[in-house]
Amino acid sequence: MPDDPLTLAALKPGDAVEGVFACTRKDRRVSRTGTPYLALELRDRTAALPARAFRGADVLAGRFDRGDLVRVRGTAERFRDELQVDVEAIRRAEGEGADPAAFLPVAYRDLDELDGFLEALAGEVHDPPLAAVLHRMLTDAELRAAWRRAPCTRNGHHSYLGGLLEHTVAVAQLSLELAPLHPRLDPDLLLAAAIVHDIGKTREFTYGAEIAHSEEGRLVGHLALGAEILGRYTGGLPEPRRLALVHCLLAHHGPDGLPNRRFGSLEALALARANALDAAVKGAVQFGLG
Repeated sequence: MPDDPLTLAALKPGDAVEGVFACTRKDRRVSRTGTPYLALELRDRTAALPARAFRGADVLAGRFDRGDLVRVRGTAERFRDELQVDVEAIRRAEGEGADPAAFLPVAYRDLDELDGFLEALAGEVHDPPLAAVLHRMLTDAELRAAWRRAPCTRNGHHSYLGGLLEHTVAVAQLSLELAPLHPRLDPDLLLAAAIVHDIGKTREFTYGAEIAHSEEGRLVGHLALGAEILGRYTGGLPEPRRLALVHCLLAHHGPDGLPNRRFGSLEALALARANALDAAVKGAVQFGLG
């Protein structure tokens, strides 16, 4: 493999292609002459390109699946005014240290900066038991790494690695600014809930050629997962406070999933509105107002 392989966006006709890419499409087709071939799409962080495998298509097809990271050798060629890759060899890339972050979209904002904002916002929670819960969560290295890596959605707002951290900081900042405007709100509860509200998303997704739902994400969902994760860190939290925090988490998409279909606190309602506001604005930024 070349020391400095070309990215897909930099390829020109005639360039050798050798490296690991995401396979985001795989179709078996038959040419006009009756010969089977594979129609593929390869992607790295810079671009996505169509690819074709004509030689030994059926043998090659058994070596990988759509959604895999694949090691490819071939040549860039122009076909009908479109650049594509003529694939000579392709197989699943296993045990080669391929990092999905090299193939998936990532946050535009600096993640170290967002981490710092998250810690600063947690420092604004002054209620000792709630502050202790946040401290335990933020000092759990495994949870913190997953928090930093996860997206918010697969195809919607913040649908990229680091999106969860970006959204969490935004919702927490909105909650911090909202509390002084409405003195009846409990600022510590609202801010703590904003920080933990989407923590279930740390287990909702898997990362490969694409962002996909994990099995527990598909079957259980991030609300239930979030309540389960939160429960690991709430030891010592008074029961009324624990229930109030969990209620905010479970209600942050609205009250329809709650037993009585009503918000049980002003903080739960405020969090749901702050969450929806950031999601809607970010969605418009990403995909437009239409």
